[in-house]
Amino acid sequence: MPVLRFIAATYNIHKCVGTDRVCDPRRVARVIRELAADVVGLQEVESRADGNRQSEQMNYLARAAGFRALAGPTIRRREGDYGNVLLTRWPVSQSRRVDISFPGKEPRGAIEALLRIHGRPVRVVVTHLGLAGAERRYQARCLETLLCEEKEEVLVLLGDMNDWFPRSRSLRLFHRCMGRAPGCATFPSRRPFLGLDRIWVRPSEALSSVCVHKSIAARVASDHLPLKGEIRLRARSSPSVPTSGLPCMP
Repeated sequence: MPVLRFIAATYNIHKCVGTDRVCDPRRVARVIRELAADVVGLQEVESRADGNRQSEQMNYLARAAGFRALAGPTIRRREGDYGNVLLTRWPVSQSRRVDISFPGKEPRGAIEALLRIHGRPVRVVVTHLGLAGAERRYQARCLETLLCEEKEEVLVLLGDMNDWFPRSRSLRLFHRCMGRAPGCATFPSRRPFLGLDRIWVRPSEALSSVCVHKSIAARVASDHLPLKGEIRLRARSSPSVPTSGLPCMP
């Protein structure tokens, strides 16, 4: 039986405001198309209901890049919502939003969705953790029960973890629950040296490669670079190939 593959990516789009301080959703849509991904987790999506199609960033980006969108707003306002978005080319069986907000800090959340990819169930979680260490530890614990549930054969976690210390408590929790994920430098986009954005896959050997997308457009479109990985859906009887210590590809 052939190995089935799909591409997953995570991308903090910074409200579509680029490093040149220009808000340009068309530029972000171009970067998303460049990824050639099947599933994309977005953070910091601003969708303003002001009558301008490009201000409705979630719907605009989904249409422009050819995806279905699942909203995960963390801040709701009269003029529009702000938060996470899951873009998918595959059917959605179930989805829900999970509140992981820390008291006194900016509201945070996660999207959990069950997708049918190549006819197989794949659970995808998209999130964006907070800026303070105590906040991130709290949020990691909130997600621990969800992630450690044995539901589907393949689980994918996509997010801006706002953490780059290899031995941080929040990252160690995710590594313990999901297996280790490569820490590829994605921030700041012009000269990245911090690995804020992560892709975890369980089982870890299903993640066959991971790389930072460094196109000219990506270096300007947001203050983060997108991170993408190839994920293999193996036949149940096929032997697994360990990929611990998987490097970031250039």
